[in-house]
Amino acid sequence: MISEELWKKIDEEEPIPENVKERMEELRKHKANVIDDKWIKRPTMIEGIRKAGVVNTGVLDFISDRIHDGMSTQEIDDLVVQYTKDHGGICACLNYEGFPKSVCTSINDEVCHGIPARRRKLRDGDIINVDCTTIVDGYYADASRMFMIGQVSEERRRLVEETKKCLEIGIAAAQPWNTVGDIGAAIQKYASSKGYSVVRELGGHGVGIDFHEDPFVSHVGRKHTGMVLVPGMVLTIEPMINAGKAGVTIDPYNNWTIYTADGKDSAQWEHTILITETGNEILTY
Repeated sequence: MISEELWKKIDEEEPIPENVKERMEELRKHKANVIDDKWIKRPTMIEGIRKAGVVNTGVLDFISDRIHDGMSTQEIDDLVVQYTKDHGGICACLNYEGFPKSVCTSINDEVCHGIPARRRKLRDGDIINVDCTTIVDGYYADASRMFMIGQVSEERRRLVEETKKCLEIGIAAAQPWNTVGDIGAAIQKYASSKGYSVVRELGGHGVGIDFHEDPFVSHVGRKHTGMVLVPGMVLTIEPMINAGKAGVTIDPYNNWTIYTADGKDSAQWEHTILITETGNEILTY
């Protein structure tokens, strides 16, 4: 995370644009849920996050070229560590609140926070989410992708593809001066129309100068509710879509891995995006 001194320097030299500041104050007068000024990213911060995003995307490209049937999830972790170090980054997941590895690898009915292990091998027909957060010069970028191993069933292929569509729909709804609720409403409506459910307990989040910042980005919601999306906000959208019911459960042994409660498959895609004055910019793929 960047130092408090650097943050103060940037805040002084690169204040929030006056037109954005005025609209934020007007919304606050009307009791709208508006983010604290400290989470509005300035040009220097955005450039730092963008650089972290290049490495973060590169990590997932690196994995994409190498992931295969028979590979252990620990091998994925090893590759993530190698690439990140070689490109001047730090793996944010390692030791975060006690998480023991550098990346999350979640297979089939694992919703998220799967822990890499030598004994856990990918098998033909599996679907896996690889979720990676990278720090470069104190700035954070976060993304995850789904991978389909070998000959995947049509049901799993459809789940992966429709979950990516949920991400795209959520990003399309993330327009300046819309709300977080608009994102959740759009994702929930589409997922439900395809016969899927949306995980409620976990969601996206602000990111950039810390791993998890305001706001919490729910992937269910009602339009025109929740925090206002202000230009300069950087956040993740990362819908977790279940083939069955929305309920989840946590592994009682490692207290990290989240599973679907009914044992059916789950999929997730994640991008980090910047809210701009005219739309949004995707910073990680």
